[in-house]
Amino acid sequence: MQGKKLRVAILFGGRSAEHDVSRASAANVLRSLDPERYETMLVGITRDGRWLPADAGNGAGTGASELVVPEAGPQLSFLPGGHGRVVLAQGDQAMRELPAIDAVFPVLHGPHGEDGTVQGALELADVPYVGSGVVGSAVSMDKDVAKRLIRDAGLPTSRFVSFTAAAPLSYDEAVRAVGTAEVFVKPANMGSSVGVSKASNAQEFKAACELAFRYDRKILIEESVPNAREIECSVLEDGKGDTHASELGEIVPDSRHGFYSYTAKYTDAAGAALVIPARLSKEQSDTFKALAIKTFNTLCCDGMARIDFFLSGDRILVNEANTLPGFTNISMYPKLWEASGLPQGKLMDVLIEHALARHQRAQAVSVHR
Repeated sequence: MQGKKLRVAILFGGRSAEHDVSRASAANVLRSLDPERYETMLVGITRDGRWLPADAGNGAGTGASELVVPEAGPQLSFLPGGHGRVVLAQGDQAMRELPAIDAVFPVLHGPHGEDGTVQGALELADVPYVGSGVVGSAVSMDKDVAKRLIRDAGLPTSRFVSFTAAAPLSYDEAVRAVGTAEVFVKPANMGSSVGVSKASNAQEFKAACELAFRYDRKILIEESVPNAREIECSVLEDGKGDTHASELGEIVPDSRHGFYSYTAKYTDAAGAALVIPARLSKEQSDTFKALAIKTFNTLCCDGMARIDFFLSGDRILVNEANTLPGFTNISMYPKLWEASGLPQGKLMDVLIEHALARHQRAQAVSVHR
């Protein structure tokens, strides 16, 4: 006789510029969850931060490429210390409690979702959730903080400098700091290459900084690594706490884009080729995998992360960690695990098992005297 299905809430949408990417990722996650094992509840987060039930019109059988966030409706809240209990409320109507949630899958990218804020709310609700905790999520989201930790741990990374609008750097000062005339300019807290551009003179640098400051109060300037290949590795922690590195993949952007931009990732079907497995020697592959796990641990990640690298000649550089990587049908994280022998449905099982096991271990740590 089959046991009780686990009730899993999928959070998607959100307040960040990656709202639409999240909707596409969540559709793929929903299709990958085994309906014989899981009962799902969809929670759409609007661009202004309201949490709304979103099951209507978002069925797994629709084959939709992205889920829809409702524009209005009763708001959903997890009860603090409620062990997965959720309530609905609208206007002056009395709150109505729904069946408790066993685990949450926050399919959220960028600020207000991937940066530890939602993770903190779920910790307060005392409910298991997929992915890294508050610390790992926060430090990995902030590219400046992450690169400082990576550098201080002795791991190879590109030269960088960060600044805010209150204490700006000129193009010449940035170039002296990173050592190359061509630089990348990025919002410190953003993903999916949103707000990222290249600059090779003062005019381009000014425009690039203005764009980046649209998305964050702090921006990161990085050296442009010549002839860099973009190599990625998926890291997965199982319910026992063992960490595994996937086979490696390579992103080859179309020459029209120049780098792996938002357009190349999500709006241009021919924007980039994904080469899986990456064409590397065994020695190189072993080095990348070891560095991926070291980076995962250095940044206090758990559950999952995609670790991104640059390879320029013999120079291997850790670029960044993504604690809630894309889960669209063309995303590298699930594709690398498929190439490693773990289909996406089984990957979902491992991620949820890890969430439940981590939560159980946390219950054993007393916070009382």
